[in-house]
Amino acid sequence: IIQDLKEKLNNGNAIQIKIKVIAGAKQNSVEIFDEEIIKIKINKPAVDGKANKAIIEYLSGFLDIPRSNIKIIHGEKSTLKDLRIIPKRRTM
Repeated sequence: IIQDLKEKLNNGNAIQIKIKVIAGAKQNSVEIFDEEIIKIKINKPAVDGKANKAIIEYLSGFLDIPRSNIKIIHGEKSTLKDLRIIPKRRTM
């Protein structure tokens, strides 16, 4: 899943993904939920934005992009979220 996202970002275009969040999990993981949604289990509680922050940190580490390049554009307080991911700028 992560490799597929990396390939899409390597094309230089921003991508939008839908995620289903399971907060308070024992460990962080990424799985396929269905054809359109990625399930992310995160070990932080859904309190005071901790899970949202942890999702962004987790994905930025896997995708090797700055945290500021990942935005929650819909579903800030929901388990279903839309994220916009902007690729890292390339240096010449």
